[in-house]
Amino acid sequence: MNLEDMNVIVTGGSRGLGLGLVEALVAHGARVTVVARGADALEAVRARLGVATISADVTDERAAQRIVAELRPALLVLNAGAKPPMGSLASLSWADFSATWETDVRAGLYWLQAALNLPLKPGSRVLVGSSGAARNGSPLSGAYAGAKRMLWTMAKYANGVSEQKGLGIRFQVIVPLQLVGGTGVGDAGAAAYARAAGITPEAFLARFGAPMPPGEFGEKVVSLLGDPACAEGLAFGLKGGAEVSVLEGAAA
Repeated sequence: MNLEDMNVIVTGGSRGLGLGLVEALVAHGARVTVVARGADALEAVRARLGVATISADVTDERAAQRIVAELRPALLVLNAGAKPPMGSLASLSWADFSATWETDVRAGLYWLQAALNLPLKPGSRVLVGSSGAARNGSPLSGAYAGAKRMLWTMAKYANGVSEQKGLGIRFQVIVPLQLVGGTGVGDAGAAAYARAAGITPEAFLARFGAPMPPGEFGEKVVSLLGDPACAEGLAFGLKGGAEVSVLEGAAA
């Protein structure tokens, strides 16, 4: 997949892992539009990287439909997600427990539907951000693990719809296999698990081995997009200091 002058949308691309990916895409010549809520963060990334920006709530169904219809990206990256409230199963309220379903999964549904129902052009790719928690659980972040697994499953369902309708759109899942410091979700998770273990957040993050800062994450996603061997797979694992791994092969 040649990124030079490619039209790309990245939701949640104004900070954290999403920003790391935006930086990598821009460096490889893509024309990127970042969609997020925070006006100040959007202005900062626009001024620094020269990207287009749209301030919108990713859980707004009409906004998803409008943005996808107006821009018709060849690559759509669904990265936006909420920082889950942290706490044990015994202590979380329903609102806190289900927060990521109301944000991450809801947004995923609307943007996947927009891509399928417009539809995007044949050959387009949609990348859906998931998490290693989708494989291993995350007992201190409520329904976060289930939400991230649901997004993985929804991408699989979307491939089925694409095949049934002959749309030629490929939906794939990006799975960071470690918490990443310096990001909202990563810092909150590391702090909670470190407290539970009686260690520092830095010591907890060190358990994952080599770190994967947002810039490295972005370059790994770009390498995946350019690798013919990754053109058909469903889910890919990303880890600091390691090659991209296939977690689940193509299956519609």
